[in-house]
Amino acid sequence: MSETQKLLEYPTVHEALLYEKLPDDKVRCSLCERRCLILPSQKGFCKTRTNIDGRLYTLVYGDLSALESRPIEIKPFFHYWPGSTALTFSTWACNFDCVWCQNHNLSKTEPDPRKANFCSPEKIVELALCGKDEGLCVSFQEPTILTDWNVQVFALGHSKGLYCCYVSNGYMTLEALRLLRDAGMDGLKIDVKGDAETYQKYCGGADVEKVWRNVREAKKMGFHVEIVNLVVTNVNDDEECLREVIEKHLKAAGPNTPLHFTRYYPAYEFYNPPTKVETLEKAYEMAKKEGVLYPYLGNVLGHSYENTYCPNCKEQLIERFGYTIVRYRVAEDKTCSKCSQPIPITGKHVRKLGKASFIFGS
Repeated sequence: MSETQKLLEYPTVHEALLYEKLPDDKVRCSLCERRCLILPSQKGFCKTRTNIDGRLYTLVYGDLSALESRPIEIKPFFHYWPGSTALTFSTWACNFDCVWCQNHNLSKTEPDPRKANFCSPEKIVELALCGKDEGLCVSFQEPTILTDWNVQVFALGHSKGLYCCYVSNGYMTLEALRLLRDAGMDGLKIDVKGDAETYQKYCGGADVEKVWRNVREAKKMGFHVEIVNLVVTNVNDDEECLREVIEKHLKAAGPNTPLHFTRYYPAYEFYNPPTKVETLEKAYEMAKKEGVLYPYLGNVLGHSYENTYCPNCKEQLIERFGYTIVRYRVAEDKTCSKCSQPIPITGKHVRKLGKASFIFGS
């Protein structure tokens, strides 16, 4: 028995759901848009999927790197189950290679099934329900990597009344997106890195148009979508790049879809200074002028642009301080409490004390 074949003894090694068998025991992964061609005993770009005797296996089935109850606003989701908490979990590695990754201790670590502790879908759902969380969220590193296991968790969680969502780079295939929808996922936050040059130069050579396609198709499938643009100093913070993101957002997601401009801080292998607040404010104002109804700023604690305003009468409807809702004035029928303008909110507002209990992590 080869070393690769021995991997089949471990519970976190599981045959993949999305792949194509090819001649000479080769396989093509169809989980993300890299669509890696993987030879026998080799791995794909993400290092979490391997070819064993002409079959594709995930190495991270139920292998969790972190597990924590967190406010949904931290994702950020601002129009999705406001005030709620989601049991949030992750695995290892990533299908991108961003040089400024905030969670590089997770995304840059290859999985090792010999050291993994398998966690069952039933255990995750039980923890969420016992902890009084309203939902499940896969975040911290790229959730697409964990999809084979996530669909089992989501199907069970959805049947128990939990919402299910991803915080993603949006590079999954449409096959994967449909699989997640059918399992009960209905929330998708996509991080848009910038223009084509940003993806090629800083993210491992991905195709930005595939990301915008997924934004458009996710909306058509009925997902609640929110977009985040991490604005990085001297990379994607120029007016031309910001304008391109805004224009593509309006075309793919529409004016009602929230667009968050988030402040970058140095991390991992990238040390440009933090984004100027004035740059973020300029992006916000550009978005408003071009027709985005719900732009926001992120990582700028206490800024007025964290709040939600009625696009019709300009009334402040949701006041936030970081990840906390200070005041909520959207009516129960999801309209402006002053002028009755419909406000796009998925789920209900949850009033609860601040809660972010750490369970385990690496």
